[in-house]
Amino acid sequence: MEDQAAATQRKPQPAAVLMIQGTASDVGKSLVTAAIGRIMTRDGYRTAPFKSQNMALNSYVTEDGREIGRAQGMQAEAFGITATTDMNPILLKPSGEMSAQIVVHGVPHTALSAREYREKFLPEAKNTVMDALGRLRAAYDIVLMEGAGSPAEINLKARDIVNMNLAGWAGAPVLLVADIDRGGVFAFLVGTLELLEPHERARVKGFIINKFRGDLSLLQPGLDWLEQRTGIPVLGVLPFLPRLRIEAEDSVVLEGTSGRLHAERGKELDIAVIRYPRISNFTDFDPLEDEPDTAVRYVSTAVELGTPDVIILPGTKNTAADLDYLREQGFPEAIAAALNRGTRQLAGICGGYQMLGLKLLDPHAVESAEPGEREGL
Repeated sequence: MEDQAAATQRKPQPAAVLMIQGTASDVGKSLVTAAIGRIMTRDGYRTAPFKSQNMALNSYVTEDGREIGRAQGMQAEAFGITATTDMNPILLKPSGEMSAQIVVHGVPHTALSAREYREKFLPEAKNTVMDALGRLRAAYDIVLMEGAGSPAEINLKARDIVNMNLAGWAGAPVLLVADIDRGGVFAFLVGTLELLEPHERARVKGFIINKFRGDLSLLQPGLDWLEQRTGIPVLGVLPFLPRLRIEAEDSVVLEGTSGRLHAERGKELDIAVIRYPRISNFTDFDPLEDEPDTAVRYVSTAVELGTPDVIILPGTKNTAADLDYLREQGFPEAIAAALNRGTRQLAGICGGYQMLGLKLLDPHAVESAEPGEREGL
């Protein structure tokens, strides 16, 4: 009996877990997760990131040639470890308004509509998610789990595998991150709590307010009110840091950039990247933004194009549909006019390169509703 008790005591315990959720998309969950994990790593803990389900067209390629969300790749680098598909076992790559390619452990699995994904795939996804999390918990001291969007999406909660249901399966406490720069931060936090079930609300152990600029003493009365109203402490107020140069995970970060010229004037090269609806891997152009003599801007309409020095057609998750978009917006004529006026270079990458050819052939309807062909640019 004593030997059995000793063996039980020596049995390694699974890693501790902590979950970072947000009041909305793009509030800074990924960066906060990376920062907390970096601190834990420096303190000597073997730390790993985990996001059960990610939706992104900017992907990170693991050492074995598989795809995961870029944020989890970045976080693994911050923690000084090698990224694996266990860190993001399910990746959704949107290919249309209501359809996506489903990537499981870095390999394309199938293409489904939003309804098919919810009704056919999600009921079977828990095992995939928990097996991956279990392997991470066996290999590390701490696993930092990142949520997606908001945990208060009422229509999605029943089959949730990435927010509060996952926190419950893993027994994880939750930190809730909110973005004060977009306004309404107290409404976001209190409103999110109000829409959670009591057992979900009990998991929230602290708030983090992100992207603050200004005098913190002016915010303090609001922080005091928030703590008194909810009984949950504000664990930190993080400053707005506009030039972190962390690669973005999805095109939501491009909102508001369409047609905007670079804030700095006097640049030698004006580079216009055409932003179609299904743009992918636009972080390819981050190095151009770092060059001292280049200005990079994203354009969504032909009117915004003007006469840049360089026009780039980037990658896309649906070449045929985005080629249709270019025609609907009048881009072929605008590009031709720009080249006649003095634009020096037209370049295409991946799907954008395909568009520049004579024809796009899709006999098996891989990227189209029906088999067929389209004239290229």
